[in-house]
Amino acid sequence: MNLIKTSTLLFFAFMGIGSVYAQQSADKIISIIGRNRIILQSELEMQIAQARQQDPNFEEVTYRCLALQDMIVKKMQMEQADRDSLFVSDEDVEGQLDNRLRYFTQLYGSKEKLEQVSGKTIYQLKEEYRDVIREQLLAGKAENQIIENVKITPAEVEAFYKKIPVDSLPFFPATVEVGQIVIDPPISQEMDDYAHSRIEELRKEIIEGKKTFENAAGFYSEDGGSRDNGGRYDGVTRNGPWVQEFINATFKLQNGEISPIVKTKFGYHIIQMINRKGDEADLRHILIKPTVTTADFNKALAKLDSVRNLLVTGKMAFPEAVGKFSTDEAAKRTGGMVADPSTGNTDLDITKLDPVMVLLLDTMVQGGFSAPHIFVNEQREKSCRIVYMRTRTSPHKANLKEDYGKIQEVAMAQKKQIKIQNWVTSKAPTFYLWIAPEYHTCDVLKDWVAVGDQQ
Repeated sequence: MNLIKTSTLLFFAFMGIGSVYAQQSADKIISIIGRNRIILQSELEMQIAQARQQDPNFEEVTYRCLALQDMIVKKMQMEQADRDSLFVSDEDVEGQLDNRLRYFTQLYGSKEKLEQVSGKTIYQLKEEYRDVIREQLLAGKAENQIIENVKITPAEVEAFYKKIPVDSLPFFPATVEVGQIVIDPPISQEMDDYAHSRIEELRKEIIEGKKTFENAAGFYSEDGGSRDNGGRYDGVTRNGPWVQEFINATFKLQNGEISPIVKTKFGYHIIQMINRKGDEADLRHILIKPTVTTADFNKALAKLDSVRNLLVTGKMAFPEAVGKFSTDEAAKRTGGMVADPSTGNTDLDITKLDPVMVLLLDTMVQGGFSAPHIFVNEQREKSCRIVYMRTRTSPHKANLKEDYGKIQEVAMAQKKQIKIQNWVTSKAPTFYLWIAPEYHTCDVLKDWVAVGDQQ
């Protein structure tokens, strides 16, 4: 599969659509659920293509049946959402569309490249997939309604664990629970004034036509995410991952207009509006950051040393210290504990941590605190922190004592799946259901085929 075709496949898969295959070959309906919900052969082929891309040796016949089963369940949930008059707001739909399109805009580097890969304009993509996204969100609401009251007790977790054959217990690598208190170095007034004067001079030269905004951004901007692209960002929205001061200034601009100097926690910005369509904007910007001096770092390290003394002597608990001293607002919401962004889990596989963090933890004991030190944060900027190692486990086979949280998650997921299966069994006879004859041999669909035959 060539790069363009692979990129197109990834795009349509991410949007939840099988249209790319519908364009390549004659399509057909392979299932009808409820009043008017259909599943096309092209949609199923998209699922197969995704699976094949991830594992060329997968068992296609079995997967095909399971994939169709899952697609039918989703359509049933959409039907149930209609019956229960569940509602998804236009704002939720637009937000989900924006998030998905923003992901691919960043992946391909520009809105133009995304439009080339998909063969459609951003406007056309939104128009085409708006109803699909709404249905997906409705199905999710219906599913949440089914499982919202599912709870699991410690006794059920233990019973689940005991049913797992000893030979089948997974082997877990070393894990840690770590927290950190971050204090960003304070910026001196002198360096802050100097950064302001630099961007003020740049803005003046751009306004007077001595420099173009694009060239100035390429030469002077300190935003690594956009500098190489002439400071350009496409598809900026009000609900995107932007600080509020930046958004407020952006949506006051008309096409071609350049903003006054805008101050955010990142530094000083000027923004040029390229093209604005309602609450979406293509823009360029220049960021100048105040320089942090050695003296500034030393002040932050000295402050952290005082905080560490409070922790080591037991005069203050770690979550309290995070809330009182950390300059990382996101960390305050987790009590300073570092979490896996995809799961929210604070029990971290040590092999997946930053090598610098791994070396640091190697010298620490459980319950201990590191010395204050300078580190590079997720924004690739230097800051200061102390690290707390709450727990540590060695490589081991799964057991209830060390892995209760993980086992509980799996047991809970299984209980939710059983709840959904029971819901499907009870609801299937209440939906009109037709499945194409070529799928009647699928074991997982035979009960539904029988239901369809009786309707």
